Amino acid sequence: MFNSLSGRLLILTTVFVMIAEVLIFVPSIARFREDYMLNRLERAQIASLALLADDMLDPALEAELLENAQVFNVVLRRDEVRQLMLSSDMPQTIAQTYDLRDPSALVLIRDALARMVKAENEVIRVIGSPVREAGLQIEITMETAPMRMAMIDYGIRILILSAVISIVTAFLLFLAMRALLLKPIARVVGHMQRYAEAPEDARRIIKPSASVTELREAEDALRTLQTDLTQALKQKERLAQLGSAVSKISHDLRNILTSAQLFTDRIEASKDPIVRRMAPKLVGSITRAVHLCESTLAFGKAEEPGPTLTMVSLAELLEDVVESERLATVGHDISFGADVPLGMMVRADPEQLYRVLSNLVRNARQALMSRGQGGEIGLRAEDRDATWVIEVSDTGPGLPMKARDHLFQPFQGGARKGGSGLGLAIAAELVRGHGGQLKLVKTDEDGTTFRLILPKGDGAV
Repeated sequence: MFNSLSGRLLILTTVFVMIAEVLIFVPSIARFREDYMLNRLERAQIASLALLADDMLDPALEAELLENAQVFNVVLRRDEVRQLMLSSDMPQTIAQTYDLRDPSALVLIRDALARMVKAENEVIRVIGSPVREAGLQIEITMETAPMRMAMIDYGIRILILSAVISIVTAFLLFLAMRALLLKPIARVVGHMQRYAEAPEDARRIIKPSASVTELREAEDALRTLQTDLTQALKQKERLAQLGSAVSKISHDLRNILTSAQLFTDRIEASKDPIVRRMAPKLVGSITRAVHLCESTLAFGKAEEPGPTLTMVSLAELLEDVVESERLATVGHDISFGADVPLGMMVRADPEQLYRVLSNLVRNARQALMSRGQGGEIGLRAEDRDATWVIEVSDTGPGLPMKARDHLFQPFQGGARKGGSGLGLAIAAELVRGHGGQLKLVKTDEDGTTFRLILPKGDGAV
């Protein structure tokens, strides 16, 4: 009960209402004390009127008048003359004097609280103004015990009334909050629990219906989250199915390519100089294709295998990449340019770095071919103090907006029609495995530039 939101709301409401009632109680008790003493002044003034009517009063009548007014003495000042109108014996000397002619609220509250705390019976003097302008000033002496008992009785009644008001108010507020807030929250929680049982079921996505603005915003956000999650789960299932199919295809393709490797020995034995020159590149391409099939089998299971780092000749690697892509540019006015420092070596996995650079160069070549106007693909490398920087640029038409928004996301960052978007996603993953970065430097109507940064030390870029 007390750990629930409704229980805590009920308790807090009751406490806050009680605090408000206490803040009302303090000035109320001060006002009661002031009215009590003013009432005694009025009674004393009425009693003094009898003496004004007849200068000689019977002592018994005078005592009765004072007892009825609940005072010991009455002093009335008229025409600048201070007269003792009625008097009787006082049990003790006057302890304090209170002037009620123009008191401040803080003084009244202070004196009232002090009187409530002080239980000792005292005789006090009270000064006030006579009613109906019956004189300049009236003074009385009175006991404090009856006034204190009256104040305590009034305070108890105020506290009881405050407690009843607090309980009723808290209960009504609890019912209102339960209807307006707690039930809608419970409904949202129920939707979340039902959705968690079968998140693939789009029928379980919440339909916002709350009338409270904040709850409606929460329901809208929950619906968006559930919709995105359902779509992601469906895509994950499709990717799992695709991964299973790709694994089977890669397995069969690997067997085919392995068989093709058996014929490369005879090709290398050919006396044709062109064949002898192209045979090593063919062997290298088939070997890379076999390795790609093997690594693809692990694509849907986890992530790319970690790189095996060695020192690689960047110029030779880039030459292999360019030679492979140059064969696909026959009939197209596409040229290749390389600016690589002589003898530059980089620390990387040669197969994975080849895949990254081949993907970037292939994308650049396809972009130029899609425009049909030819162009140039440039490769530039720089040996810096802490990193190796490799840039691949082209003079193509630039990347479309969709490809820029989802550049390194699988199946979303395809830059050409029919592309899967896997190439750049895999390339970025391979570069991250080296502790490096692959990023887009620029893309516009003048061309596109990608930058590959590899660290020299053990830390990541």
